[in-house]
Amino acid sequence: MISILYFGVLKQRLQTEHETIEWPGGNGNDLLKLLRARGEEWNDALAEDKIFRIVINKQISPWSAEIPDGAEVGLLPPVTGG
Repeated sequence: MISILYFGVLKQRLQTEHETIEWPGGNGNDLLKLLRARGEEWNDALAEDKIFRIVINKQISPWSAEIPDGAEVGLLPPVTGG
């Protein structure tokens, strides 16, 4: 199992802040594929043209990084401002 935290616009669009899911293993890209399969809203919010980061156990990580069982994963949308 892994815990997923959603921040900013992702939290708003997906209407969830936190969840725990069964995790068959894999990397960040595998997690995106799993979440996008939930339907159109998830696929759109997590689309490849959106630029956001993955944080695995409080470390910003590449999407190719393995997500270990028991991990806490954060999905961070882009931050804008001036």
